[in-house]
Amino acid sequence: MKKKVIIVVNKSIGETKVAVLENDKLFDLFIEVKESEKILNNIYRGRVQNIVPALGSAFVDIGINKSAYLSVDNIVSRCSEKNIKNMIKSGQDIIVQVYKEAINNKGPKVTMNISLPGRLLVYIPFGNNVVGVSKKIKNKQECKRLRDIANEVKKNVSGGIIVRTEAEKVKEVEIKNEVSYLTRLWVSIVEKFKNVESTNLIHKDLGIVLQIVRDYFSDDVTLMHIDSRKEFNDVVDFVKIVVPELADKIVFYNSKVPIFKLYGIEEEIDKLCSNKVGLNSGGYIVIQEAESLCAIDVNSGKFTSKFTQEETAVLTNLEASEEIARQLRLRNIGGIIVIDFIDMKKAADRRRVLDRLCEAAMSDKAKIKVWPMINKLGLIEMTRERKKKSLFSLLSDACPVCQGLGFVFSKKRSNFYVDGVK
Repeated sequence: MKKKVIIVVNKSIGETKVAVLENDKLFDLFIEVKESEKILNNIYRGRVQNIVPALGSAFVDIGINKSAYLSVDNIVSRCSEKNIKNMIKSGQDIIVQVYKEAINNKGPKVTMNISLPGRLLVYIPFGNNVVGVSKKIKNKQECKRLRDIANEVKKNVSGGIIVRTEAEKVKEVEIKNEVSYLTRLWVSIVEKFKNVESTNLIHKDLGIVLQIVRDYFSDDVTLMHIDSRKEFNDVVDFVKIVVPELADKIVFYNSKVPIFKLYGIEEEIDKLCSNKVGLNSGGYIVIQEAESLCAIDVNSGKFTSKFTQEETAVLTNLEASEEIARQLRLRNIGGIIVIDFIDMKKAADRRRVLDRLCEAAMSDKAKIKVWPMINKLGLIEMTRERKKKSLFSLLSDACPVCQGLGFVFSKKRSNFYVDGVK
């Protein structure tokens, strides 16, 4: 069944929210508190502060309050050996791009292997041997056509090219035009690097709304509803350049009823503040985020099948698989994730649940890897690419009483302590 995608944009003072609905159900939510504070994918002229050979890494000053972390694998150098001391020097000015924002007490992570995303492809200036096509394009003939185009274009362009899913069935001339635009953009970035002082921003990535247009706007989108006149005008101008045939799908919203209330999105956001998510069958899942990993527990709750206990477990787990994939996207949960499904005796049933989870995660734009279910315990380990804070971290602060522990000492226990002294 073809997806019906609606993009809803709400702009308020100091905050921009974008919701993506698929078949009238919320699947993605993006919140940008202050655009000026956004650094993900920005490109800087940084200065190497110090090198730590034992960690195979360096710390780079890019002009923000925290030093950026640069690993040896993200250094572009003519040196063939992986000895960081021979690849960069302290005090050296280098061009870097933020690929992971600061999270908790950790500074941002940067790379020298710059990538410039367009709507149809990603241009990698230092990726001389890279030519790729999105794995989400399943048609083999179309993959071959796009790869041939990329190889042809690359003859006249230095650097690498990754063709995105949005390029499927797109004319060759459109791909060539975008390559031309991205290579010109790179030339301008290099010129800025030469002319600005150290620890300076030299290229700012698109704001959240235009990013969504670049990454999500396709034939599947039936409507993009925007409640800000300025954002509406900016999006229309941008779309007329990159994909003019879809410009009529952008509509300005002008009504007293808040746009998120109209689509029921505010209610969904309220639900995201809870760690318990109900399933239609009566079962539920519990999501517990920690700094090192996220644990998800599946429970049958009030749901009981008409047949056996095994069937109840399987049906609940299948439904939970789809909801877990959706919640990971909505909450922007990344890193290591462990899912405790209800125990199932049959290997075939465990396989069905694993397949359903993988299938549901396919539409996620973040990179995901899922490992097979661990024996009869029903545990599945997976990782999801983490580039910025989770939605819960963004919307909340640690409790001033328990400092994020989730509990406080009982009155009986606290009598033994005064200001932390026994």
